[in-house]
Amino acid sequence: MSDPSAAPRRIVVGVGGGIAAYKSCSVIRHFTEAGHQVHVIPTEAALSFVGSATFEALSGNPVHTGVFADVPAVPHVRLGQEADLVVIAPATADLMARAAQGRADDLLTSTLLTARCPVMFVPAMHTEMWEHPATVDNVATLRGRGAVVVEPASGRLTGADSGAGRLPDPGEICMLADVILERSDAVPRDLEGVRVVVTAGGTREPLDPVRFLGNRSSGKQGYALARLAAQRGAEVTLIAAASTGLPDPPAVRVERIGTASELQSAVDAAAQDAEVVIMAAAVADFRPATRADAKMKKGAASEPDSVALTRNPDILKGLVTRRGAGGLPATRVIVGFAAETGDADGDALHHGRAKLARKGCDLLVVNTVGDDRTFGLDSNDGWLLSADGSERAIEHGSKSLMSTRILDSVTALLGDGHCRP
Repeated sequence: MSDPSAAPRRIVVGVGGGIAAYKSCSVIRHFTEAGHQVHVIPTEAALSFVGSATFEALSGNPVHTGVFADVPAVPHVRLGQEADLVVIAPATADLMARAAQGRADDLLTSTLLTARCPVMFVPAMHTEMWEHPATVDNVATLRGRGAVVVEPASGRLTGADSGAGRLPDPGEICMLADVILERSDAVPRDLEGVRVVVTAGGTREPLDPVRFLGNRSSGKQGYALARLAAQRGAEVTLIAAASTGLPDPPAVRVERIGTASELQSAVDAAAQDAEVVIMAAAVADFRPATRADAKMKKGAASEPDSVALTRNPDILKGLVTRRGAGGLPATRVIVGFAAETGDADGDALHHGRAKLARKGCDLLVVNTVGDDRTFGLDSNDGWLLSADGSERAIEHGSKSLMSTRILDSVTALLGDGHCRP
């Protein structure tokens, strides 16, 4: 989410003529509620789906489609020159084709030619149109010029059709836009074709059919990593605890698990074909030694005096050991997470360094956790420790921004000779 304390930005929201145009209203509201100055530029076709009065009411600014409106203000030049971000949602096949050709036949395409800020296209179209060679070439052209073209979601399209090409939910669009506002180069296409496995959320270890041992992990950091890796071109598998309740990120294959044992099986299978494994899940260290078949009741003869625990497998350490024994390629990049608190023996960073030495992974992300720290929040900070002994503090910011820093380090390792397809 946008930081309400940050200076307001000037954002242009372009709206293409597709049935998903109504979703742009939520995107506009997000930006205005964050305090940004928003100008909406629809195409003529977009106004067949959502009227200009709606866009004007949400943005607080007049809405035009042609270059001959409000001529003294020269909007077809000024809006692009002054913008800090341009978001096109939905970006139809026709609109992206005109943008790739450098057309300037309406106010929106003229604005795109004058914009020198980050430009983010959010495609929405039928699967056949998204996969057509002409669209593929246009997307490559736009990306080659530095624009961010978001990978679309898969799901229900117009009518009874389903497939890739669905506009991502407004929340996904806004999260990507916010991280680009935080960092303009947050979404390079530097992971094209790299297979990445990300784990997220907290495992649940059943005590009986009702109760379980768990933790406070929301899964937000793992989901942010999966989302950003996919938008940077990776083929992403997200192994997520079913307790997260978060929507599936666009262009990400999601596999849901419950227990640490299920997580281990899923990771072992997925890691075999991956170049990068990022273990962001909060795995329960212990599980009940036995699970009751029926709910344990107070005052019943079966009421336990205590709960015996047994240790769960160390999945991260197991991956590293398997790699060292030749079960995984030596070039596999393995990233771990350490949720730490300080104690009499040292602070969170001290314990993180010790964990890196024990685990032997390539990178370890260390977070300080506790009340009102990390778990469940949209922001995070910490340290990134490397097996080569280097350490880097990650400044406080959104979990999406933190994900970009982590993925930068992963990309650097791939470039240093780790496995890249």
